[in-house]
Amino acid sequence: MNEEQLVRAVARGDRAAFEELYRRTSPWLAVRLRRRCADEQVVAEVMQETYLAVWRAAGSFAGAAVDGTAVGWLWTIAARRLVDAFRRRAHHSRAPLAGALPEPAPAPAAEDEVLAGALGDHVGGALRDLAPELRQVLQAMVLDGLTVRETAVLLGVPEGTVKTRARRARIAMREALS
Repeated sequence: MNEEQLVRAVARGDRAAFEELYRRTSPWLAVRLRRRCADEQVVAEVMQETYLAVWRAAGSFAGAAVDGTAVGWLWTIAARRLVDAFRRRAHHSRAPLAGALPEPAPAPAAEDEVLAGALGDHVGGALRDLAPELRQVLQAMVLDGLTVRETAVLLGVPEGTVKTRARRARIAMREALS
């Protein structure tokens, strides 16, 4: 069975299909989440919440009927859970007390470190200089291999906006690297 068939079986309550779906998808999902979050505890929580949501909502998977894939659907759930985790963390963080030592500057995201190392200083610098909304589109489409539709769902913007941002990002990168 492919991943879409596994999700359909999960929707019918098939635990073996769920276990197989988890076995096939959890390694790459964890890697993608770690690209965006260096905190292993957060990644573990997001993984758990994602697969719980898959178990509960497998019946709502539309699949090929809307040009989607099971893997894209799973990633969309995980990405939203990660955003939720970041929001919870920001909500629970406290303002520093008067006279307290300032907190150290946040460490760069693992994804940014990998990009800088893999792409070199010049390309990594050009990528870092992109506007955040352009960089998000490039990361989703190039690094994660998502389609325009999946990127639109992930970022919560229309497909046309994704296409426009991708074009603007390519032009900006071309100019920065020339």
